[in-house]
Amino acid sequence: MLWIVIAVAALILLGVVVWQMQTRKRTAQLQDRFGPEYDRVATDADSKREAEAELAARAERRDELEIRDLPDESRARYVDSWQKVQLRFVDDPRGAVDEADSLLQSVMRERGYPVDDDPERRADDVSVDHPEVVQRYRDGHRLSQTSDDDDLATENLREAMQHYRTLFEELVGSAPARA
Repeated sequence: MLWIVIAVAALILLGVVVWQMQTRKRTAQLQDRFGPEYDRVATDADSKREAEAELAARAERRDELEIRDLPDESRARYVDSWQKVQLRFVDDPRGAVDEADSLLQSVMRERGYPVDDDPERRADDVSVDHPEVVQRYRDGHRLSQTSDDDDLATENLREAMQHYRTLFEELVGSAPARA
């Protein structure tokens, strides 16, 4: 009977060790894949388990998408459009930022990302492949929501354009897979 108890205890201990190793491996994989986005989600979540479940769900959703590179013609067209949007900023900052956001959505759509009305959902989808710059997109969107009455409105819109440009350059010039 004593040997049975010892064997069961050893199996339980072995199971705990294997479970901890798998948990650490999963954490390391998510940290590697999401970079700074992992830290942001972990900070906002109620627990590490909840944060990792959210990131794993994003990765699973992303892996079901067919993300592709832009054809050279599309890339050139988008770069040309972006340059026009930047020039428009001088005369119409609000319109230029709105157009930049729309242009980003067009690039995302053509690359294969789902584009719905929720900017946070768009950011979540892009975060899997572009975790280093997705926070810039979020910041740009937040800044673009500034009231036109705000004394800092033009400065906020300028910063929003800079943030959008970072993601734009990443989407237009990068390969689709980081998986």
